[in-house]
Amino acid sequence: MLTYQKAGVDTAVARKFVEAIKEKCPDIGGFSGLYPLGNQFLAASTDGVGTKLKLAFDLNIHNTIGIDLVAMCVNDILTCGAKPLFFLDYFATSKLDLDVSKKVMEGILKGCELANCALIGGETAEMPGFYQEKEYDLSGFAVGIIDKDKVIDGKAVEKNDCLVGIASSGVHSNGFSLIRKILDVKTGSLNTPFQNTTLGKALLTPTTIYTSHVQDLLKKHSIKAMAHITGGGLQENIERVIPNYLSIEYELPSTPAIFQWIQDMGNIGLQEMLSTFNMGIGFVLIVDEQTAEKICQASSDYFLFGKVIKKS
Repeated sequence: MLTYQKAGVDTAVARKFVEAIKEKCPDIGGFSGLYPLGNQFLAASTDGVGTKLKLAFDLNIHNTIGIDLVAMCVNDILTCGAKPLFFLDYFATSKLDLDVSKKVMEGILKGCELANCALIGGETAEMPGFYQEKEYDLSGFAVGIIDKDKVIDGKAVEKNDCLVGIASSGVHSNGFSLIRKILDVKTGSLNTPFQNTTLGKALLTPTTIYTSHVQDLLKKHSIKAMAHITGGGLQENIERVIPNYLSIEYELPSTPAIFQWIQDMGNIGLQEMLSTFNMGIGFVLIVDEQTAEKICQASSDYFLFGKVIKKS
């Protein structure tokens, strides 16, 4: 039975590292950092796309990974209610391939368009001998803005509030070290037919950017908390944004086929799947019952899948 740890990723050590940093910088740990600016806060987040890059290299498809990069940063700052303002990227490689780098930038620009933010700069680094030939690394940095009196911080969440999900487009950008381990062990081919595409292209599907969903909902409803479902899955990411005396209970909608493939091929236990992948839910809103009903009735993009409970 494969696990994320056996694939080389120890999330327990990562949590200990964050806790060590928090001893020196106690305000960190949320999805985004807030910096005061008059009557507003700047909200900032930085991230990468992890070993999903390896699939882009193997498939020689480079024009979508930039969307993932923007999504991983922008979705984080959305959780506090911030409006995305601008984005910067860092592109590092052993030797610059103009065609590949232009395709990567095409994805970043598309991501910024979907996020409704501006690409205002970045850094391109050629580092011979540091990266493998024809490989590169990406990281990004997003900044948004929010009025101080409109920050969504989860403090108002209470027992029996509802969990409203917004679907993911697929795996998004977490868990790829485990996926790649499955492909190695099972000697699977990325060109294997999968539904209406190939396995590789299904795995490489870009991360959904939730700006339009969130900005539209904030104009119409009172939202108590929001969570971007990344590494750690639903439980860990939702519990990051609610008071520590509360927890959640939920029931997943039908599991998307790509996650069923991962679980079956890797012989992965359900709990390991839940703590590693988004399992079809990319973003979560926490609202009262009446608001949940209104949101779900207004659009099929949203669905009720759980509630807040008192921690036992």
